[in-house]
Amino acid sequence: MKRFLALAIVAALFAGGAAAQDQPKDKVLTGDAKCTRCHDENDTFPVLAIGQTKHGTRADARTPSCTSCHGESEAHMSHKSGSGAPPRPRPDVSFSKTSKTSYETRSQVCMTCHQGSARMDWQMSAHATRDVACSSCHQVHTARDPVRDKLAQSDTCFTCHKEQRAQVNRPVHHPIVEGKMSCSSCHNVHGANPKQLVRDSVTETCYTCHMEKRGPFVHSHPPVQEDCSICHQPHGTTIASLLKARAPYLCQECHSHTSHPSQLAGLPTGRTTSTSALGTVARGCMNCHTNIHGGNSTQNSATAERFRR
Repeated sequence: MKRFLALAIVAALFAGGAAAQDQPKDKVLTGDAKCTRCHDENDTFPVLAIGQTKHGTRADARTPSCTSCHGESEAHMSHKSGSGAPPRPRPDVSFSKTSKTSYETRSQVCMTCHQGSARMDWQMSAHATRDVACSSCHQVHTARDPVRDKLAQSDTCFTCHKEQRAQVNRPVHHPIVEGKMSCSSCHNVHGANPKQLVRDSVTETCYTCHMEKRGPFVHSHPPVQEDCSICHQPHGTTIASLLKARAPYLCQECHSHTSHPSQLAGLPTGRTTSTSALGTVARGCMNCHTNIHGGNSTQNSATAERFRR
């Protein structure tokens, strides 16, 4: 009798071990066995590459599972394939480009964890209000998310912002195509700022790099304090210093021609001291008004505040 019981116990243990061996094991994420039965290295889209990202760090308690993002997706997993069978339904939350899951739902899945810091105002951002989802720009199942790569980020942005693509490829531009800065150097794409800038205004954003233009100056140039883009096109132009137009035309958009009348493009035919011609030579107005962003002259002179040396 004892021998029979011993044999029964051994048989049960053997059967249990065999069943454990037959049970599929997790490959990347905790609990992903039910998904990786079908989704493996042979997939057209490399879903298992998520193990090479922060989302695949199993030692981190914050790491999500497949169902954390895609939902339980019972219909998707219980589908029986075969000849004449309808196509397998998509997961409850699908992030593919042809997904019928709403933009709000897709973004809300991400915001469950990524809420706060620079993404705090996402719901009020220009991207969110124009039906841009997180998955429209980000790739989760990849070891290298292009939008987080300084060299490749602009290509993602230029998918929609085609005018800016043309501008940054003009002769004078910020070093975006060279990879020395990226769109996110100036823009917080998750923020609620009207132009989605990293600071509250255009000038404050420019001052993060161009501190020498900040001042305070004894004599301040109002456009400099108001908005740098009044004179400059930040993405790119064909004019030096990223100016929107050449002097004197740029200056005369605000300044009446009465101070220097007849400032037309042309060179003097001889030696002259006439201010009606000097403004069109070389740097134009900046021949005399060199400190155009602001001056610190304390000279008691009527011309001291005119941004000269």
